[in-house]
Amino acid sequence: MISIAIPTGVLLQGSLDLLRRSGVVELDREEIGRKLLVEKDGLRVVLVRPADVAAYVDYGSADLGVVGKDQLWESPGPHYELVDLCFGGCVLVLAAPEASPLDDPETWPPAMRVATKYPRATAAFMERMGQTVEMVRLHGSVELAPQLGLVDAIVDLTASGRTLRENRLRVVAEVGHSTARLIANQASLKTRTEALQELVTRLRAHVS
Repeated sequence: MISIAIPTGVLLQGSLDLLRRSGVVELDREEIGRKLLVEKDGLRVVLVRPADVAAYVDYGSADLGVVGKDQLWESPGPHYELVDLCFGGCVLVLAAPEASPLDDPETWPPAMRVATKYPRATAAFMERMGQTVEMVRLHGSVELAPQLGLVDAIVDLTASGRTLRENRLRVVAEVGHSTARLIANQASLKTRTEALQELVTRLRAHVS
């Protein structure tokens, strides 16, 4: 039985839709309910937190996984990234208060303090820009940090930009684009090649 880890939250419906479109398995939220593991039509579907998908795949508890690229930025591992599934699109941005002097990189101070939930992606971006940065790792709403003077700017995901606008923040730079990705366990691809490749081909063919 092939197992696939799919994330709860905003990517759940897109994941279920893809499994249905490709004819792999028909599942809906009502059927899943509060279950964390569902076995149906020869497929084991494991529901986990978005940040945990890569770990389940990397350690072999799932053969495949659906995960946002933003999570892969923060969880590099031995998995293979196979397919851009083209849903759940959002942008990781550097944002500052509307009244901030921060604009293009020439206006950035020699050292900048930034709040984020994405330290790896932020560090990589700042290194590419040649910018010295002090990062403040937050787990809650980072939009509050500039308002209280904790940081100069934030790095966070946005889809519509509405939350940024409501908190009087504006985009200064785009750090990266994120969509849902299909990842695979390395050992599974080597030992269950035919079955996995058939499943991956079906999913790839129905990416919209």
